[in-house]
Amino acid sequence: MRQHEPSEETRKTVQAMAGYGIPHEDIGTVIGVSPHTLRKHYEKELATGHIVANSKVAQNLFKIATGEGREAVTAAIFWLKVRAHWSEFAAAQPTKPAPLGKKQQSTLDAENASIGTEWGHLVTH
Repeated sequence: MRQHEPSEETRKTVQAMAGYGIPHEDIGTVIGVSPHTLRKHYEKELATGHIVANSKVAQNLFKIATGEGREAVTAAIFWLKVRAHWSEFAAAQPTKPAPLGKKQQSTLDAENASIGTEWGHLVTH
């Protein structure tokens, strides 16, 4: 049996297929090698395929998002939600708590009476 020799063409094919999420066994079938031989000769292509593919998609999305028209708006909204953590749900504005009643305030004052005093360490809640 002849030993497999990777070519520039098979390297590009493996990297592209790995980027598309094709299983190693299927990639090996296409180029005519076992999964073991595939991993042995194409380690870099298998490891970087998804990075290259994601980069191409991101580049295209960015191009669309910074363009004009309906698609640009949709792409820009998606980009900002994912990359800039924007949300259509506005953060709730802090509200001023309702004033405590006399009984509630008296209880709170009693619970916190020892705070900041020289005998505060003797009182446990």
